[in-house]
Amino acid sequence: MLLSAVGLLVMGCRKQAEAPVAPREDATAKQMLQGIWLNDGEEDVAFKAKGDTIYYPDSTSLPVYFQIVGDTLVLHGVSDAKYRILKQAPHLFVFENQSGDHVRLVKSEDAGDEAYFGAKQAVVLNQRQLIKRDTVVTVGNDRYHCYVQVNPTTYKVVKTAYNDDGVAVDNVYYDNIVHLSVFKGNQKVYSSNFEKKDFAQQVPSQILTQSVLSDITYTKADASALYFTASIAIPDSPSCYQVVITIAYDGKMTMQVF
Repeated sequence: MLLSAVGLLVMGCRKQAEAPVAPREDATAKQMLQGIWLNDGEEDVAFKAKGDTIYYPDSTSLPVYFQIVGDTLVLHGVSDAKYRILKQAPHLFVFENQSGDHVRLVKSEDAGDEAYFGAKQAVVLNQRQLIKRDTVVTVGNDRYHCYVQVNPTTYKVVKTAYNDDGVAVDNVYYDNIVHLSVFKGNQKVYSSNFEKKDFAQQVPSQILTQSVLSDITYTKADASALYFTASIAIPDSPSCYQVVITIAYDGKMTMQVF
């Protein structure tokens, strides 16, 4: 019994010893980073650190929560990004970006630089415009009226990009809902709203989360159906999935990747 008790005690101590210890944030280094920082030699404003948050001068980049742990600057955006700190002083901050380049920043002493961080909302990089489009299609003796309306929304899409310093920043965009209707005379053949989630079976999830439903356009018609193309695009990128929407004359809708 004594041996068993000793064994349990040793195991208990071993488990306690193996418990992971969360890395402690360097409060002094974080305090030293407070303020507005400029690219050394160029004097372009890089960012402002205030409290637990880093703010960027361009209105498209979202503020990000940051920590300094050991010799590492950690940015907690859509995903965590870590940058090795090479040197830090009250008026100097040097770190290594994700490409291995050394970024040298100096603290601003110009109160006017605060104007870069005035109260403002993120600029929408894709133009939030209502788009209406009508197309009349003749198939044999029948005339079809196709109506598309692109409706801007407040649904945010956040995409991670890299700024001029090679630092990951999260840019905000806004998605669309697209309405598609097809009429034969006064008879409704098809009518529905499309959101990007409706294309989850055709577009990989890692692409879809960063994309917006850009538009739906009429493509062609044949004896069996009308064909439209939905564009699901990553903003400011050549990456775009095109999905063919087929509307049969009996109102049945199908989709497939172009």
